[in-house]
Amino acid sequence: MLNSSSSLVAPGCSYNISVIQRTAAVAAAKATAAVSRRFRLGGGTALPGLVAERIDPDVIQELSAQLNLGSVIITGTNGKTTTARLLRSIVKEAGLKPVANRAGSNMMRGIAAALVDAASWSGDIASAERRLGIFEVDEATLPLVANAVRPRAVLFTNLFRDQLDRYGEVETVAAVWRAAVSELLAEATVVLNVDDPSVAALASAAEGRVVKYGMEDTSSGAAKLEHAADARWCTACGSELGYAAVMYGHLGHWRCPKCGNARPEPDVFCGLFQTGANGSHVTLKLPGGLVEASLPLTGLYNAYNALAAAAAAAALGLGRAAVQRGLNSATAGFGRQERMFVGGRDVQIMLAKNPAGLNQVLRTITANGSEADLLVLLNDNIADGRDVSWIWDVDFELLEGKTHSVTVSGVRAWDMALRLKYAGIDGGGATTHVEPEPAQALKRALSATPEGSTLYVIPTYTAMLEVRDLLARWAGRGAFWEAE
Repeated sequence: MLNSSSSLVAPGCSYNISVIQRTAAVAAAKATAAVSRRFRLGGGTALPGLVAERIDPDVIQELSAQLNLGSVIITGTNGKTTTARLLRSIVKEAGLKPVANRAGSNMMRGIAAALVDAASWSGDIASAERRLGIFEVDEATLPLVANAVRPRAVLFTNLFRDQLDRYGEVETVAAVWRAAVSELLAEATVVLNVDDPSVAALASAAEGRVVKYGMEDTSSGAAKLEHAADARWCTACGSELGYAAVMYGHLGHWRCPKCGNARPEPDVFCGLFQTGANGSHVTLKLPGGLVEASLPLTGLYNAYNALAAAAAAAALGLGRAAVQRGLNSATAGFGRQERMFVGGRDVQIMLAKNPAGLNQVLRTITANGSEADLLVLLNDNIADGRDVSWIWDVDFELLEGKTHSVTVSGVRAWDMALRLKYAGIDGGGATTHVEPEPAQALKRALSATPEGSTLYVIPTYTAMLEVRDLLARWAGRGAFWEAE
């Protein structure tokens, strides 16, 4: 009979079992990814990670520990995918090799799949000394991922209402974030968008370094809060905030008139922002000097994404030259102002999944001045959020008198058509046509768009994946998981 000091395994055996378990997890996950991609069952961006975690629950912790340069987590309601993409471009220009969930699978299984993809069949990550993890993470999944990868830095973009059936109100997400920040290692840097009062408040929970970023050029802002603003109240005393400038939603230069709580001065900021039909120009102030960049992305929200990526790069100690080269060489990600040429028409896909984000899309489209051709797709699948009542908080009235053709599709097409009717879109100018089947809707929208003009496709998440796949096949592009 064994006493309390006895062991059933020989010394070193537990280590060997751990290595064997990790190797088996990686091999099974890689095989799953290969089958999934070969038969076009998916991009191998989530299922392989799920398989790996089932075999080795510690696979994320074990593989991420091999990244000698550590990891960066990017989270927030809007802008995660684009910000992560811009940061990857900067990191590459700095001569490093990012490991990233670049297809946007941002739950634990997506992080696991990305790490497995970077590993060899033996479970070892090559060129580990130059590897940096860049992981975009679902708002509610942040605590789990942070605990597993022990990040060097965590970047918060913004906090808006999004999928209330999943996340609850913004205060619920803010509480989850505060708890996660308080649990970070003291060596971790927290990168905060101080134009968002809810994000700026996270500084009080951070033990380590905080890097703050914000927009100083207020020329593109507004005088008052949008209807979709989600943070009207002071996080310190609960009084209503006042704004000297509103950028969009509730982002801006804010101050509490009662207790004096105010937007902190940013360490990294955008001093000049200009946007046109095909891109934007930004001048960013980083520690040590200015960065000038021309982006293939339009709209104020993408200036924030570039600013966020630059702030994260500064937190990591990457040089201004890498930031400038990285931003200037960046390209649009799949579904995020991605452009294709189909049937003599330019097609631009502009993902929109909540009021604040869709309002920015509409402002970007209508800023061009010409009448727009639109295809709007609304789904209510789990990844979209079952509750579509958020469309009533979107300022579709911006489109009145500014559309040439409007086609509506998706699972909840008739809900969207009703919202557009109340916004004055159907009847005053272009008539809204409802076609629930996405492929037929896309064909109709293309035919309604004059040759040489642009069709703007505005889908929710699952609709974006479907319509993007159709457009990619027609345009001769690769699948979304193949796009860098």
